Order: sequence, then structure tokens, then C-alpha cells
Amino acid sequence: MAALSAAQMALGSISGSLVGLSLGLVGGGGSILAVPLVIYLVGVPNPHVAIGTSAVAVAANAAVNLANHARAGHVKWPCATVFSVAGVAGAFGGSTLGKMLDGQKLLLIFALLMLVVGALMLRRRADEGDFAVKLGHDNFPALVGFGLATGALSGFFGIGGGFLIVPALMLATGMPILNAIGSSLVAVTAFGLTTAFNYALSGLVDWGLVIVFLAGGVIGGLIGGQLAKRLSDKRGVLNNLFAALIFAVAVYMLYRNWMALSFQG
Repeated sequence: MAALSAAQMALGSISGSLVGLSLGLVGGGGSILAVPLVIYLVGVPNPHVAIGTSAVAVAANAAVNLANHARAGHVKWPCATVFSVAGVAGAFGGSTLGKMLDGQKLLLIFALLMLVVGALMLRRRADEGDFAVKLGHDNFPALVGFGLATGALSGFFGIGGGFLIVPALMLATGMPILNAIGSSLVAVTAFGLTTAFNYALSGLVDWGLVIVFLAGGVIGGLIGGQLAKRLSDKRGVLNNLFAALIFAVAVYMLYRNWMALSFQG
């Protein structure tokens, strides 16, 4: 793949900052912006390279956040481990299928997924659940099934998939949302690494862009975390604004891909 220009590297750092800022500010959904930013702002023409590169950033962001939740005791490790192990198989299969699909068609489906993410972010999630939930015969099959399904979607699109993993963990085990968020980061890290590894095997990861993207993400995450504390009473408004941003990007992607597919036809 062609080397990135200095301008593209700078834009990669800015893109990482925007993703980190959104993750720090609203706590989720930000990683889905990584792929469109890499394609439309940085100017990486190959959708598969954009997805492979973004998958590394997704995994790294999730690992950092996982460490914070683990220290706070929010992670249900046995449940998270079963879910993640099952999901890794799904992520490898999903990412393999994603590499085989035409890049423009993959982006078209990705844009439709963004509309779903935006809609889910507008929903209020209840904070009820059993804090004492444990891994057992009653929830093991559900954890495996949901893990496989969400892992496959995560690998196919090269996203973290937290917006799917959190409700899946709550549905499978009955754990509260705080534990589901902390536990979901185990899966997001595992799925992201699996997808990144699969794409890297095919040479579809731009490691130079990964470095500047992650550097920007650290800075953006710190700023977003500080802003989140100051704007904690406006969290609902922030979620709505971020959902609107996702909708806008999705519509733009649909337009661009419709035009591209029209010219191909």
C-alpha cells in the first residue's frame, strides 16, 4: 500500500482525537466513526485497509478503558471470558467474510449499521440487574450464542460492537448495565484484536496510521473524560447530539456509496 503523506498522518491524528473524544465524552459508540474518518477525512481509498486499521485502534481503546473498569471491580470475568472466547471464533469468521465482500458494498452495509447504532444510542437503558450474577449452567448457552453472533458482526464490520455486546450480556445473564459495560470491554478488546490479526495477515493494516491514530486517541480521550465530568448533568443531551452526528455521517456514506455504485453500474 502507498505511504501516507504528512497531511494524511496529521489528519489521522485528528481522526483519532475525535474518536477518543467521543468515547471519553459519551462512553460508547465512538469507534464506529473510525472507519468513515479514515476513508473520508484521512483519504485511505481501500475500505478494507480502513477497517483493518480501525480494528487495531478499537482494540487499543477498549483495552485502556478495560483497565479502568477492572480496577473499579465492574468486570464479571467468568461471564466475560465465556462470551469473549465464543465471540473470537465469530469475529474471525466475520472478518474473513468481510474481506471477501466488495469494498463499496461493505461500506453501504456499514452505513446502514450506523443508522441502527444511532437509534440505539437514543434509547435509555435501565440500570437494574443482579450485581451478584455468576457464570452457571443457566446462562452459559446464552453467553456462547450471543458471543458468537456479536463477534461475527464485530469482525465483519471491524467495529468494537459495544452497543450490541452490552445489551447481549444483560439479556444473557441479568447483570446490571455497569457490569455489562465493564465486561463488554473484554469482548471488544478480544474481537478487535482478532479482526486486526485477520486483516493484518492479508496486509490490510496501515501501521503508520495506527500509531498516529492511537496517539491522537489518547489525547482526545483525556479531553473527553474531563469534559464528561463537567457535563455529567447533560449526558442525555450529549448522547442525542452524538446520535445525530452518527446519523449525519451514515447519510453521507449512503450518498457517497450510492454515487460510487451508480458509476460502477
